[in-house]
Order: sequence, then C-alpha cells, then structure tokens
Amino acid sequence: MTTTTPTTIDAATLRELIAAGRPPRVLDVRTPGEFEAAHIPGAYNVPLDLLREHRAELRSHLDEDVVLVCRSGARAGQAGQALGAVGLPNLKVLDGGMLAWQATGAQVNQGRARWDLERQVRLVAGAIVLAAVLGSVFVPGLKWVAAFIGAGLTFAALTNTCAMGMLLSKLPYNRGASCDLDTIVGQLRDGGRR
Repeated sequence: MTTTTPTTIDAATLRELIAAGRPPRVLDVRTPGEFEAAHIPGAYNVPLDLLREHRAELRSHLDEDVVLVCRSGARAGQAGQALGAVGLPNLKVLDGGMLAWQATGAQVNQGRARWDLERQVRLVAGAIVLAAVLGSVFVPGLKWVAAFIGAGLTFAALTNTCAMGMLLSKLPYNRGASCDLDTIVGQLRDGGRR
C-alpha cells in the first residue's frame, strides 16, 4: 500500500468545485457538536478520533476526491496524515478550515451556536492557571499546577495535538448527535448528503 501526502485546497477553489456540480466528498473532522453548530452543506461528519480508529474501513468507501475540514486546518491535517497512511489518493485539506470558508461568504448550514473546541481549551487552561496562581498565595505548591498547564500547552503547540482538547471533545456538550462508524459508512455508501 502506498502512502499518500495530502495537498491543500483553498476555500475559493472548493466553492467553485461545489458550484460547478463537481463536489468532492467533504469530510468534517470536528466534533459532532462543532459540526452541528456550522458546517459546509453536503459535508459528512467524521470526528478525528473515529477517523483515526477506523481509517482503513473508511478508506474503502472513499474512492473519489476528498476534502478534509476542521476549524482552522490543524485537525484536518492530522486526518490527512491518517488517511494518507492507508493510501487514500486525491486527498486535500481545506486551507484555513471553516474560518477560511466562512470568510469567503460561502454558504454554511447553521445550527445552535456553541463555543468551538479551541475556545473551550483557552477557557479551561486559563481558569486553571488563574486559580492555581491565586491559590498559591495560600498553598505555595499550587504554582506547579500552573507550570504543568503551561508545559502542556507548550507540548500541544510543538506537536500540534492537544490532550485537553481531546478530553473536552468527550463532554456531552461537544458530542452532539450520535456519530458512529456504521452511520457514516451508510451515508458514504448511499451518497446521501448531510
């Protein structure tokens, strides 16, 4: 099996392909909650953790052009590496993600507004650091909690992964509708658009 490397596609080009009636399969790798809040019409929600776990099975249902989407492009890049490792050809990552898509004024299916995962990570990390610093006035050892969070954020930036984000994605608030492999495969097989 040959490993492929995904390329990028800009929002304007993707928009033109969709308008011309030649839409690629758009896989949105954000959490179901993020997907429900806003997504590209016709996109399939395949959360990153599910895609990583079942990439070989998904690969057999993805034979045409595929564009991977997330909020900014980071998670889509990780999904591209996972699908590229199982040899999926014609793989592209939307450069700039949903932020770039929305910046072009393209159509978006809107749902109930939610905080995106990156914003939730900033809130939780900031709150923990603030509480640790304030608490260290009374319990000096709490400063190490703030240091641990800082080290975790540094590691997240260097590796382009985020353990806190992965944990927050498991919360019911971020789960949204059920998103399982059988449902996704059924949608891909039937060609039904969401």
